[in-house]
Amino acid sequence: MKLVVVSAGLSVPSSTRLLGDRLTAAAAELDASVQVQVVELRELAVEIAHNFTNGFPDRALGAAITAVTEADGLIVVTPVFSASYSGLFKSFFDVIDADALTGKPVLIAATGGTARHSLVLDHALRPLFAYLRAVVVPTGVYAASEDWGGAQGLARRIERAAGELVVLMTGITATRYMRETAVDDTPVEVGGFAVVPFEQQLAALRTAD
Repeated sequence: MKLVVVSAGLSVPSSTRLLGDRLTAAAAELDASVQVQVVELRELAVEIAHNFTNGFPDRALGAAITAVTEADGLIVVTPVFSASYSGLFKSFFDVIDADALTGKPVLIAATGGTARHSLVLDHALRPLFAYLRAVVVPTGVYAASEDWGGAQGLARRIERAAGELVVLMTGITATRYMRETAVDDTPVEVGGFAVVPFEQQLAALRTAD
């Protein structure tokens, strides 16, 4: 499964990228088949601006858009600016086709200086990806400055959110695999799960009756 991390951090090193890395590590620990690609928006800022004026992505931006749209799942992380996501973060998703993320599992995350900004997850990020018709995992992850001191709460949220993302990615990947490869009603094993065609499950219920 292909997992793409979109990080809107501006500094090097970046707490935003660090949070993305920890979420990625938690997901990869749960499923060894996860292949990770990181998109650093800081490196694409000029190309994103050009895209707004000429309507065409340059090579690096085009590659990033392709990676995001073809991913089996996304982890998106932004710093909080003015109680919302950053302009760079929003601009990147503005240049992606509005239908490209339909049905795609997305884990939303953010970083900020104070815990008071944690509502950005539900007031800004979740509505944005709901509008894009993505499937947002129930647990969002916000990390304030004090959370980097080894707070157990952050570790638990990371593990829970990563688990929810992997479950969604596995289910969607399994469904696509069945559509592409199934030639009969034989169950197949995908990502450690036995996937049984719906018709076979329905037939079993009728036989039980």
